[in-house]
Formats: sequence, C-alpha cells, structure tokens
Amino acid sequence: MSFHVLVPDNVHQKAIDILRNCDRIRVSAPGKLERPALLDAVADAHAIIIRSGVRADAELIEVASQLKAIARAGVGVDNVDLAAASAAGIVVMNTPGGNTISTAEHSFGLMIALSRHIPQGHQSLLEGRWDRKAFTGVELKGKTLGIIGLGRIGGAIATRAGAFEMNVIAHDPYLPPQVAAEINVPLLELSEVYANSDYLTLHALVTDDTRGMINAESIAMMKDGIRIVNAARGALINSADLAAALSSGVVAGAALDVFEDEPPPADHPLIGHPRVIHTPHLAASTSDAQVTVAVEAAQLIVDFLLDGVAANVCNPEVMAG
Repeated sequence: MSFHVLVPDNVHQKAIDILRNCDRIRVSAPGKLERPALLDAVADAHAIIIRSGVRADAELIEVASQLKAIARAGVGVDNVDLAAASAAGIVVMNTPGGNTISTAEHSFGLMIALSRHIPQGHQSLLEGRWDRKAFTGVELKGKTLGIIGLGRIGGAIATRAGAFEMNVIAHDPYLPPQVAAEINVPLLELSEVYANSDYLTLHALVTDDTRGMINAESIAMMKDGIRIVNAARGALINSADLAAALSSGVVAGAALDVFEDEPPPADHPLIGHPRVIHTPHLAASTSDAQVTVAVEAAQLIVDFLLDGVAANVCNPEVMAG
C-alpha cells in the first residue's frame, strides 16, 4: 500500500526529501494553503505535517476521511482538535525537543532586553536622541527567577540562569521532584513562586487551570516591580489585568512573544505599552530549529505509516483503540 502525505505549510526541504525518498510515500508539498484549498487537498491524505498556522479542527478532520496521522512540526498542539482526532482514530504527534534551545534562548533574550531597555535605547538613537539616564536598567545577578513549567524549555532556561548567577525557583505540578533536584531547582507552590520572584517566565500549556493565570488576583501575590516574560502561549495572560498592573507600576515590565489572538488586534492593551517589549512569535524561529522540527516530523510520519511505530503521541487514548 502507498500513502499520500500532505504538507500544507512551509517546512524545510530536508523534511520533504525524507518523505520523497520513501518508495511507498507520495508527497504533496504545495506550501502554505488557504483554508478552502487546504480542505480540498486533505481529502485523500493519509498523513499531514503542520505548523502552528494550520488548524486541524473538527471540520478538517471530517473532510480528511483517509487521515491516519497528524505530525506537528513543533511543540504546541492547541491548533489540533485532539478529541475529534481521537474519535476519528487519528494519531497526533509532535516534536517537543526540536525548538527547545531556540525558545529558551529567545526567552532569555527577552529577559535581558527587558532589564536593560535595549529596544527603547535602539529606537532613541534612531530618533537622534542620546538619553542614557532614561534607560537605566537592572542586573540579573542575584535576582530570583520563577519558572512556571519546568519541562525541556524551562529546564534549559534554569541552566542558563545559573550562568547569570540568578536564584531559580519553579512550579510544575507534573514534574517529579527528583528531576528538578537534578538541576538544583526547588519546586514550590505557585503562590510561593509568585511571592518570591523578581522575574517570572511562563512555559506552561494552556489548560482550564492555566488559562489567564496571570491576572489581577495572581499579580496581587507578586512582588512590586516584578518583570514577566511569556514566550509560551498568549492565553496564559489576562491582557487587561496585566496592562493595568503595568500602568500602576506594580509590574515593572513585560516581554511578550505570544498573544491570545495572532496577530493581535490594533487596540490590544499591551501593544505599544511603554513598559512592554514584544516580538511576533519568534521563539522557535531560528533556521536551526526549523530544520530540526521539520526533519523530526517527517521521520515520525515515515515510522508510523511504514512501520506502525508512533512516538510523541499527544492523544494516547487513540492507541488503546
């Protein structure tokens, strides 16, 4: 039996080559498709490789009657309807390790830029100003960094924070304490992380418990002057509450790479706020990471279609069926 693999987004050519080198796999790689063309193209596909810009929702899954597997070239699968996929017997897999370093480095870069007002200083020179006093910053050394979500990315950030002589604490209800102990990071209750952090960086999935977790109530538990970094998911933050805390000075600054709606609307309360720096979801956007996640996604599909081997399964209940 031969299989049709659709790649309806822009992924690295190395991934396409892996698929095309398999005799039993026919590849369609048209690049990024608009929604109507996507629904047409997926109708006879046995597998698809997607990035964050493709919604594999219930509508797509219903149309894709031959679909057996979805591989996400990246970590987050909130653009995939896992329940609908499971009901249809479709295995959903991701590549959780491929963009770890890129995301960790970007998060740390945001933290440094936030501390030293680097974007604002750059802009001031472009505007012909030389105003050093306006951009007095703070050092990372000796500050306490709170990490929410001590998985691959959170762990990589903890390692880098040690090189900057920061004190690191974390909250992760899913991580075994011995794993955190191996990197010398104490696991605390969420309220303790809020209360003791000078910097807070978010690396959690969006769930019913974490959606909007940074809000007026949680900010009230934090130190005055805390700085918040988010390169995980925009929905972790209540934007209106954070904007109010920034305006009052309770939160000294925020560095954001992600937003609940992307791109964010023009009237978003955090876009253009003087205490906020932001980037357009660039955390995984390095050439290195794009190659890695694409190649890993292609290999996941090959192993599943040709050998029946499933790895990094995001909906394990489908395997029981």
